[in-house]
Formats: sequence, structure tokens, C-alpha cells
Amino acid sequence: MVKILNYSQDDLYELARYVNKQAKAKGASESDVEIDVDAGTSVSVRLKELESISLNNDKSLSITVYFGKKRGVATTSDFSKEAIESCVAAACDIAKFTGEDEAFGLASSKLFPKEEIELDLYHPFGDSQDAMIDKALVAETAALSFDKRINNSEGANFSTSNNLFVQANSNGFVGGFPSSRHTISCSVIAKDSSGMQRDYSYSNARKIVNLQPLEEIGESSAQRAINRLMPKPVKTGRYPVIFESQVATSLISSIVSASSGTNQYRKTSFLLNSLDKKIASEHLTINEDPFLKHGNATTYFDGEGVYVKPRVVVDKGFLKGYFLSSYSARRLKMETTGNAGGAHNLIVNSSNLSFEELIKNFENNAASDLLASQAEINQLRDSLSRLKNENIEIDQSTLKHFYEIKLKFEKSKQNSLSGIQDSIKIYREKLNQDINRKIYHFAQKKGYDYVYSPAGSGAFMYADSSLNITKEVIKHLNK
Repeated sequence: MVKILNYSQDDLYELARYVNKQAKAKGASESDVEIDVDAGTSVSVRLKELESISLNNDKSLSITVYFGKKRGVATTSDFSKEAIESCVAAACDIAKFTGEDEAFGLASSKLFPKEEIELDLYHPFGDSQDAMIDKALVAETAALSFDKRINNSEGANFSTSNNLFVQANSNGFVGGFPSSRHTISCSVIAKDSSGMQRDYSYSNARKIVNLQPLEEIGESSAQRAINRLMPKPVKTGRYPVIFESQVATSLISSIVSASSGTNQYRKTSFLLNSLDKKIASEHLTINEDPFLKHGNATTYFDGEGVYVKPRVVVDKGFLKGYFLSSYSARRLKMETTGNAGGAHNLIVNSSNLSFEELIKNFENNAASDLLASQAEINQLRDSLSRLKNENIEIDQSTLKHFYEIKLKFEKSKQNSLSGIQDSIKIYREKLNQDINRKIYHFAQKKGYDYVYSPAGSGAFMYADSSLNITKEVIKHLNK
């Protein structure tokens, strides 16, 4: 049986039940208890020397009580009976003096898991502090020897922690599990004639074997710092972009935040009322998998004890679900999605292409787009020549726009497309408007009733509105 700080999971279950009994004894209609016990070690090295070793032994207990539609919350790090009774009393006092909220209350017991699920999240480090120091040194040494421009270090850190988490409420839910987490990070400084730049890299995992190789962490931090040297400004334009994982994560976080129930009912989201609407490129699909093996956010229940399920959050650019707790769901008159406390292992569909392959694809696509643009420009030029031969005058502004597009295209051969496709689209629409206007005046002048498309499609380019018999036919049919 796993024990952390001399507490087993059964010990914490018993403690949680005791806290709920105390809350009931003080008149609470409902209550919920969360208990967290954590023990960890962290070592830091800098410039190939040990800088610090830190140990943490933390524990916390949080009690939420409800008196009808009033709520109070209190926490303590002291697990003695006297401290717990005082904590429960504080939560009850807070609840009695707060306003009512119709959305307050525990989740329905129908939503709780029927049994505990083994998540396989507990894989303690098991080695000595010396081994931890060695791992940090390997990462930093790899960074310092990567390039002569790496001239200083902010250090490398290796940390490991073991955790026991238990939750129980007065509606009958009891659940919990042990877990471990291991992290390696490295931060270095690069210098050249342009100045100094800093960057870092890191990896974390439930199991040591799942960490990114130590040398790669060091080399990655060095490469990222070097990449920051001699920065170049980018001209305003439209460009294909590859987001590295750390940046992509922040973008995904923005979607999660905007899709949260809290921001939805507060109406502070840029994705307000966006369910089943397109919010991103069709290339983006995001899945939520709470049962991902060894995942950093793996669980079988959320912060309210609600059973969690795998689901699709974004499907080919369309938002398919919010992140709702019981409270936010009630505010929105919806059902909880089991996301009290946040998301659970968001997975973005991948093409499994390397960075080099992605770059090559961009280059190939850009070349194809340029060829297509060249073909379209040639077609537009041929259309202008044909109209000129048929003595149909084109506005000077339209001609000017065409030559601007052509010039833009020539520049894009050296740089990027910079929105040339959009420009062509706008120009084609403007040209069509110009042509249709000329055809209308030409037909009026000649007294033509109809003008057909020369392409042989049978489509009308012009028709005299006085010849429209739709109303007469409808009138006849009604009779």
C-alpha cells in the first residue's frame, strides 16, 4: 500500500468521512472534502556545480459546506481533530453570512463513478539525490557544449514528487489515487554581437522513462537561446506559420479558457454561444482523453466527483463542447461535462510530420500556390485583352488594380504570397462588377433583351427585367 508522509489512501478516506460528519453535525445540508498530501525533492545545478537541494512535505485539507443555497469554504494544513473542527466551523460561519446562489450545490449522485479505476500514475523515482544531481548535470553540460555562443547558464533542475489525493462528499462519493511527477528543465544564455538572449526547455512525466532524453533537453534549451540572437522584423502580411509546442499550448489554452463555463455565463468569452460553430481551421481537431495512460491530467473523476468521459472538443474547426462544472452548467441551463477543476489531457490531432517535413510541405504548397496565382493572373490578362479587342472599355481604377496585383505577385516570388490569393479574389469580383456594368449599358444602348455568356454555359450575362413573367405565372397557378 502506498504511503506518503505516513498517510495511506485509506487513512485519508477515513479523515474525509470524519470531516463530512463534522460538517453535518454543525447543520450543513451538503459538504465536500478534498485532501492532498505531497512529498518531493528538487535539485539545481549551475555551471556544472550543485547549487541547491530542496525538500517539500506538504499537506492540505479543503472543506466546502452548503447551507441550502449558501456556500462557505475553508482550508487547513493541520490534520489534528482540533484544527479540523476549527476549519469546519470557519467554513460554516462563512456560509451563514454569504448570499444565496441558486446554482450552488453538489453534483447529482447519479453522475458519480460506480467504482474506483486504477490509473497507473504512481511511479516513484527510487534513486538517490546523487542520481538526481547527475541527471541535472547531464542536461546542463549538453547545453553548455552545444555552441560556443552559449556563454552562461541559469542552471538545470531535476525534481520529483509523490502525491496522494482523496475527495469525498456528503452525497456518497469517495475517490482518490496516488500519483508521481518528474521534471527536468534547463535554462541557458547565448551571446553574440547583437547582445544576449535567454531561453529554456523542459520535460515532465509520470514515469522517469517517459522523460525526454536529458541531452535533448539541454541541446534544445541552447538552440532556442541561439535562435533568439540577431532577431529580424517581419513585414506585415499573411504568412504560413508553424507554432512550436510551447506557443501552440498557449493558443489551445486560449480556446479552453474561452470555452469554460465560467467565461460563458459571465459573457466574457470571445467564443460566446459558439457551440457547433466554426472557430478555427478545418485542420484543428482537439480530443479530451481523461484515461490517457500516464497522462499528466489523467483521472476518472473531476473536482466534484463527477465521472469523466473521453470526448471531442473541437472537430475539424467546429467547437463541439464547453468545459462545464455543475455550477456553470446550472448557470447556463446545461449539463456538466465533468470539467470542474479544468480539462483532462487535451490531444491535438497530428500529421506526425517532422519539423523539416512541415517546412518542406510549406515550400511545396507555396510553390503550387504561386503557379496557380500565375495561371489566374494570365487568365485575367487574357480577359482584359479580349475585352479590349471587343471595344469594351475598362475603368482605369480596375486596370490599376490589376497591375498592383501583378507587381505584388512578382514580389511574392522572393518573399511569400502575402495575401495574393485574397487580392486576386477581390480583383476578380471588381472586374466582374465592371464587366457586368459595361454589358448592361451596352445592351441598353443596342436594345438587346438578352446577352448570353460566350463560354457556352447557357448562362445569362444580361436579361431585361421587363421580360420576367414569374409573377404572371404564379398568379395563373394560384387560380
